Amino acid sequence: MPHDTSLITTIVMGLVLAFIGGFAASRLKLPPLVGYLLAGVAVGPFTPGFVSDAGMAEQLAEIGVILLMFGVGLHFPVKDLLSVKRIAIRGAIVQIMVATLLGAGLVHIWGWTPGAGIVFGLALSVASTVVLLRALEHRNTLDSINGRIAVGWLIVEDLAMVLALVLLPALAGVLGGNAGEGNATIGSVAIALLLTLGKVALFLILVLVVGTRAIPWVLERVARTGSRELFTLSVLATALGIAYGSAALFGVSFALGAFFAGVVLSESDFSHQAAADSLPLQDAFAVLFFVSVGMLFDPGVLVREPLAVVGVLAIILIGKSVAAFAIVLAFGYPARTALTVSASLAQIGEFSFILIGLGVTLGLVPAEGRDLILAGALLSITLNPLVFTAFDGVEHWLRRHPRILSMLERGGGKALSTLPERTEEGPRDHAIIVGYGRVGRAVGKTLKGEKLCVVIVENDRRRVEALRAQGLTAIYGEASTPGILAEAGIAHARLLVIATSEGFQTRRIIELAREINPGIDVAVRTQSDAEVAHFESQGVGLAILGTRELSFGLADYALRSLGVPRTRVEAIIQKERLSGDGGAFERRQDGPDREAPELRQRRQDDEESA
Repeated sequence: MPHDTSLITTIVMGLVLAFIGGFAASRLKLPPLVGYLLAGVAVGPFTPGFVSDAGMAEQLAEIGVILLMFGVGLHFPVKDLLSVKRIAIRGAIVQIMVATLLGAGLVHIWGWTPGAGIVFGLALSVASTVVLLRALEHRNTLDSINGRIAVGWLIVEDLAMVLALVLLPALAGVLGGNAGEGNATIGSVAIALLLTLGKVALFLILVLVVGTRAIPWVLERVARTGSRELFTLSVLATALGIAYGSAALFGVSFALGAFFAGVVLSESDFSHQAAADSLPLQDAFAVLFFVSVGMLFDPGVLVREPLAVVGVLAIILIGKSVAAFAIVLAFGYPARTALTVSASLAQIGEFSFILIGLGVTLGLVPAEGRDLILAGALLSITLNPLVFTAFDGVEHWLRRHPRILSMLERGGGKALSTLPERTEEGPRDHAIIVGYGRVGRAVGKTLKGEKLCVVIVENDRRRVEALRAQGLTAIYGEASTPGILAEAGIAHARLLVIATSEGFQTRRIIELAREINPGIDVAVRTQSDAEVAHFESQGVGLAILGTRELSFGLADYALRSLGVPRTRVEAIIQKERLSGDGGAFERRQDGPDREAPELRQRRQDDEESA
């Protein structure tokens, strides 16, 4: 029975070749995305050999864009978006106008029509959010003020492109497009514009007002079932469902719909777990985005129109960057912010393809315009990491020449101080207990009895709700998930107690904790002597093997029952502990062995009873 395997073939070839290309690029000290793009060129219709299904690859890539934007929204609360609205809105609008004029001027030299110039310039004006996010994440600046400004700027650009996509068909006749596509009048354009703005406004109201209540409520019910796969499925359904609904019902792009879905969920305590659950699929499908870009690229355009490609690339890398740099400085922001935004805009991507494709369909832009945009996209995406590196050099040079820097920053860069910094809130010098079953509950009860600050991390939603009802601080999620320990305040914690018994997860939790807080003290529960030895070799303060503690407790009772003196019993048990593989004693390089808390507590109880 024959089967159609085009979907499987597209995914397999895309991911395998992307892996080979990305690994080769990494070995050559190039960004992996260069390899992803070249993998797309290799399976595209313009190179010999295997040809993948470009349409299917593009749809798979769209899923990656949705998940990536959803993940950004999860870490981009509404207050962060609103805090940069002034510079993002004004700066993006001015930059779009400048880039459009530059593009229109370039194609005017080629003899294209003004309508073609407007569409071509708009396609050059909007940068790829996917590429920007990758760059900011690689540089660990996504959560910085400069990163927030850059992301907000591109969100405004995306919203502007949504309006452009709606208005272009209505204005096609006026701009010199195909007859019958639309004989625009002022009234029809106004109606189209108002209708689009109304749809976008309705979408934002539904998502930000209704969604903030409905989505966390649904996820809370799912989390209470205790099913990990069902929770992951609910997260993916939320991201993909809202993204698709925003495009189908409100004319908003998939990416923007997914972004606002993440923004809504960021206000709940499910955000970190949701981000972790969507991360593996996000990475895989985001790679397919770059592969799909490469598939659309015709290398022949570099031979047929070399000067035109250079002109397009000059506008993207130089024209847009210089314009953005000047705009940001003009608004009173420091040179470092201007350089970050400039580097972020020195590329084009997904909206550029959509816009130029619509322009060709409407007869506004010649077919070679699409090839030039694709060439500019592939080359600018490839060079974007180098642009960031070059701008770092410019920043260092400016710091060594304070007179030039002061001339550029005429406002002193004081506008940045008007943006709120993210303040670190939460407990300090506290203990974090991972897992609140019998063992974790006993530890927590002891610490709380001494009025010590405790934060609990638990993956059972019902237990989390019960702990919160008791007035305890409880975080929902898997501690081995990036972001959960950060939410628990691991950076300022003094002690990490891992009361769960899963060895692999315990190792991952310790690794994540020490990445943020290298000096944190750690106590763990283990299931084997080998694990005890491993954790002690890693400098863990205390590793306790449950079965050994049980045997020591029984031996202690047996010896006392048979009349062995208390001091002799303690000596025997201590000798057995030290002779075993680890046990419940701490072994530190900076001091002698210390008595385990359980043994010390038992001895104190005996002394009090005596």
